[in-house]
Amino acid sequence: MARKPRPDLYYCEVATTLEVIGGRWKAVLLFHLIDGTKRFGELRRKLPSATVRMITLQLRELEHDGIVRRTVYAKVPPKVEYSLTEFGRTLIPVLVAMRDWGRAEQATIVAKRQMQDASRAVLCREQAVSVLEDAKALTVAGARSSR
Repeated sequence: MARKPRPDLYYCEVATTLEVIGGRWKAVLLFHLIDGTKRFGELRRKLPSATVRMITLQLRELEHDGIVRRTVYAKVPPKVEYSLTEFGRTLIPVLVAMRDWGRAEQATIVAKRQMQDASRAVLCREQAVSVLEDAKALTVAGARSSR
């Protein structure tokens, strides 16, 4: 499952980086591999919202790009371990910076999203009241015309 090169993304260094570590779970998987080698099951438990298929696909892409090393042991049951390659370890400062930013800004992001959700709820409630008032007016008008 080799990905086709995307020369249109290499005009910008940030786009190049995101081509490798972009994806819903890639950066999180890489962050958990900073500590050392992990078995697939360990990674899966650290990402309970991710499907097994998605974790597998993203690990394969990272392996294809030379970021992650996959080691398969011929055992029953099969044992598969993942670790960062030397090339993958060059991403540690990026991942740590992402963690630090998330840690510093998490409360702000949560508060902003809660405010947006509350605004949407108020708007939805206002729209619902308006629809109900319109429906009531139509019902009253219909009742008057049938008299």
